[in-house]
Amino acid sequence: MRNILVIFRWWKISLRSEFRTTKPGETKETHEDFLENSQLQVQVALVFGAKILDYVFNLCKGKFDFLERLSDKLLLSIISYLDLEDIARLSQTSHRFAKLCVCDELWEQIVQSSCDTITPDMRALAEEIGWKQLFFTNKLQLQRQLRKRRKSHGSLTRKTHV
Repeated sequence: MRNILVIFRWWKISLRSEFRTTKPGETKETHEDFLENSQLQVQVALVFGAKILDYVFNLCKGKFDFLERLSDKLLLSIISYLDLEDIARLSQTSHRFAKLCVCDELWEQIVQSSCDTITPDMRALAEEIGWKQLFFTNKLQLQRQLRKRRKSHGSLTRKTHV
C-alpha cells in the first residue's frame, strides 16, 4: 500500500525587493507523520483555523464525513424525503442539520409534495407564518386563517380604491 501524503504549499507575498525571487515552499508528510508533527499542526491552525486542522486530523485518521461536503440544497432535497420523526431526530445531530430541518425551503418542499395544489392565498399565508407552521396547521384552522386573511386584505384593497 502506498503512503498517502498531506501536502502544504505556501508562497511569500511581499512588496520588498529581497523577497521577489523567493520560491514557493512545500512540505509533504505522511498521515502518520503529520499526526505527530505539532509544529506543522500549529502552522495549519494559524493559517487555516482550528476547524480546518480538526478536519485534516480526521482525514489523516481515516474519518471521512461525506455529509459535511454536500451542499445545503442537496441535503434539503434528501431531507425532504424523510419521515417527520426522522427529520426531528436529524435536527438534533448538529447545528447545521438543526438549521436545515427548520428552514422554510425544506418545509416548502414538504408542503408541495403533500398537497395537490398550493393556491396563491396559501403561498401568501406561508410567507407570513412560515411553511413549517402552514404544514402543521390542521385543515380547519388553515381554512379559517385563509378566510381571515382574504377579509383583511379585501378590506385593505377596498379602502385604497375609495
